[in-house]
Amino acid sequence: MRTARQLALRPAVTAAVAALALAATLIVGAAPSHAATCSAYVGLTFDDGPSDAHTPALLAALGRYGLRATMFNEGQYAAAYPAQVRSEAAAGMWIGDHSYTHPHLTRLSQARIDSEISRTQQAIAAAGGGTPKLFRPPYGETDGTVQGVAAKYGLRQVIWDADSQDWNGASTDAIVQAVSRLTDGQVILLHEWPPNTLAAIPRIAQTLAGRGLCAGMISAQTGHATAPSG
Repeated sequence: MRTARQLALRPAVTAAVAALALAATLIVGAAPSHAATCSAYVGLTFDDGPSDAHTPALLAALGRYGLRATMFNEGQYAAAYPAQVRSEAAAGMWIGDHSYTHPHLTRLSQARIDSEISRTQQAIAAAGGGTPKLFRPPYGETDGTVQGVAAKYGLRQVIWDADSQDWNGASTDAIVQAVSRLTDGQVILLHEWPPNTLAAIPRIAQTLAGRGLCAGMISAQTGHATAPSG
């Protein structure tokens, strides 16, 4: 979910973002200890990547705190930043299809919807991210036509159970609170570009660990978070 103002900010590579990346690794002295067993799994999802500006810092923070997530990539950015797609895969993240140009799909013809989805599948595969099995429509907007095209490509549509509102300027505290409300199998909407999301990663890890929750994969059969299978 993006506004014109947020889109204008997205490509910026600033010292502030770099500083936040460092801060995210220093908020606590060490990664939180993980529970011996996971009582349940939740799905962390990050939309709108990849990019040279934001993906490396996000992957570093997730890796430091032992979190895996589903990255819903836009095809145009997968094509522009293939090395970042490979980095996501190498870091153990799951990669999903988030359309090619992030349009309002329900306003498009079936042929254009098909193009948006198929081109993204191709771009992610060509970049080394495998062939996605999950699809998130931009803005969460969908209908029978969108779902039908997604199904044509073997994609499970995934919306979300909780919206962090990070795209809308939510504070780090609010983002962490949204994560704290997740229950078994639920999925939360996050984005890779808001600085507050990056800063929230250490506390997200602590919050989940404190509740015996683990960050899991999203099942292509059910659309719910479950234990990773690999």
